[in-house]
Amino acid sequence: MQKGAMFFLEDIAPEQVFTPEDFTGEHKMIADTVAGFVKNEILPNVEELDNQQEGLMRSMLERAGELGLLSADIPEEYEGSEMGKIAAAIITENVSAGGSFAVSHGAHTGIGSLPIVLFGNEEQKKKYLPGLASGDLVAAYALTEPMAGSDALAARTKAVLSEDGKFYILNGEKIFITNAGFADVYITYAKINGEKFTAFIVDRDTPGFSVGAEEKKLGIRGSSTCSLIFEDAKVPVGNVLGEIGKGHVIAFNILNIGRYKLGAGAMGSSKAALAIAAKYAVERQQFGMPIAKFGMIKNKLAQMAVKTYASESLVYRMVGDIEKALAGKTNGREIGAAIEDYAIECSIAKIHASETLDYAVDETLQIHGGYGYTQEFPAERFYRDARINRIFEGTNEVNRLIIPTTLLRRGIKGQLPLFQAAQALTSEVISLRAKIPTGDEAPFELEMDIINRAKKLFLMVGGSAAQKYMQKIAEEQEIIEILANMAIEIYAMESTVLRARKALEKDPENAETKVELALAYVYDVFPKLDAWAKQALAHMFDGDMLRTNLSIGKRLAKFTPVNLIAIRRKIADKVLDAGKYVV
Repeated sequence: MQKGAMFFLEDIAPEQVFTPEDFTGEHKMIADTVAGFVKNEILPNVEELDNQQEGLMRSMLERAGELGLLSADIPEEYEGSEMGKIAAAIITENVSAGGSFAVSHGAHTGIGSLPIVLFGNEEQKKKYLPGLASGDLVAAYALTEPMAGSDALAARTKAVLSEDGKFYILNGEKIFITNAGFADVYITYAKINGEKFTAFIVDRDTPGFSVGAEEKKLGIRGSSTCSLIFEDAKVPVGNVLGEIGKGHVIAFNILNIGRYKLGAGAMGSSKAALAIAAKYAVERQQFGMPIAKFGMIKNKLAQMAVKTYASESLVYRMVGDIEKALAGKTNGREIGAAIEDYAIECSIAKIHASETLDYAVDETLQIHGGYGYTQEFPAERFYRDARINRIFEGTNEVNRLIIPTTLLRRGIKGQLPLFQAAQALTSEVISLRAKIPTGDEAPFELEMDIINRAKKLFLMVGGSAAQKYMQKIAEEQEIIEILANMAIEIYAMESTVLRARKALEKDPENAETKVELALAYVYDVFPKLDAWAKQALAHMFDGDMLRTNLSIGKRLAKFTPVNLIAIRRKIADKVLDAGKYVV
């Protein structure tokens, strides 16, 4: 297990990283069960779900509960299946092909149920978790307000203790709440006396609580999205969740889990989109041949597969680390600290997978041509449904802010030897040289050298920014965005290469495609880091200082290209032969 954010500063061996090739027989059985459920029960009803047929979504959630698909994170003592974080991610990945159902399922099992699982007291767990595990109860998560979207701590919903001390009286409004229309249990946040940000469990029948009308949305139309209104709502004091004034611990850590789960779901949707695109490319004839034979179409399919491979590799790498980090922890504070340790990786997973999905659905629609723009083909629904993922669980812009600022905060507190590494780079950089290909390299020796230099390039730019702007760096959002982009791609590159190296060591006969996917990703992405670094340096320096830093950056960013076109053609041919994402 690698501690959170340490991927910037230390090497890790392939065998230390969890990958999909490590799935157990039980994991594979879970994946097959979910895929079968979606294929046989969700997809035949997808139009009815999108039209919000009365009671259908709720009945589908209850059916998922019967199959154990709502209880992976719930302990057995509360009638859950307690399958672990990896199994829960597998469920999320495979349910994603179910469109709007996946959104309702994710809101219930993730951000809806997990606050009680991780932070509830014994009485709360006994009261709510069995029903949440079975689907008899449906959960929702209520954080967003009209004036407090990504800035959650700006919430205005207020809680005041009643005169008899038995209730908190809540007043305020929450908006854009998934599952709101039919949920029974709402995890809600309010400020006690307008100051202490605190979590509450609100039951649907709470006096003074009501649900607004359904929102009319671009996509995910089958999911319920409503506002919640609190008008002197009487919430029992026993429904305070966690510690008074510590609601942010629950809110932010549940969002962290929501982010990596969203990453798993978006990655699963990318696989589904690729399968649709590959099938259509083989069937569609133009100029006397299937469009699958055209180089530009092959390039699109290959790029979809490569980006999806990177998302899949980094998502399961971090879920494996989180599962180990949470092992044996039952105390709310310990759980919160363990999850928070991986906040950077959670944001990376959310950003990378959601943007990969947007790329995948856009190219899927493009491959369908005019037909992709019609509701006759699934590409149109995939395109609409995907767009929300860059907004859910904190916008991608906010998540990009989280990555460098969290790194810098940990460096200042001495939790990460970040500044020491940046200072050491000054003496290292004189002797740093890119490895020159000789043909005698060990597998991925050149690529690991590229990743190592990418990390040093990040440290150079980040260290310069921290030194120049210090406490005012938050005002330099363009620099923060560049650092976030570099961090995302470093983690993605390393995850793909570690996975391919592990496959080569364990099962070399079946590692060829993973090797091709990893190479295609590294050599496509690495030049982007050079371009981002130049933008940042040109903003921070001028004259001789700029020339000196650009010279160092050039040394760190040097590489020998590979034949990406040939590699992508091989990948595309395999995707077309299989008719789906293949590794």
